[in-house]
Amino acid sequence: MAPIRRLVLDVLKPHDPNVVTFTTQLGELDGIDAATATVIEVDENVKTLRVTLEGSELDLEAVRAEIEDLSASVHSIDQVACGSRTVDDPLLGS
Repeated sequence: MAPIRRLVLDVLKPHDPNVVTFTTQLGELDGIDAATATVIEVDENVKTLRVTLEGSELDLEAVRAEIEDLSASVHSIDQVACGSRTVDDPLLGS
């Protein structure tokens, strides 16, 4: 199976931990070279984030487990890039 190089996830998380701590924890997972979280929406109890992860060989299940350990959940997988290189999507700007 081709390695996963990029994941873009729609994540629902409570306000705690904060976005910096949340993103830092994800960025420390094995195989992740870069982690970005963008706040899309803020409600009374939760935030919706667009999380972008890049690396040489991402482990979706390890990422999902870490997100759940941080009291959040993956709402959807919005983009996956696999193979020896990534292909930018002009509609998403990535």
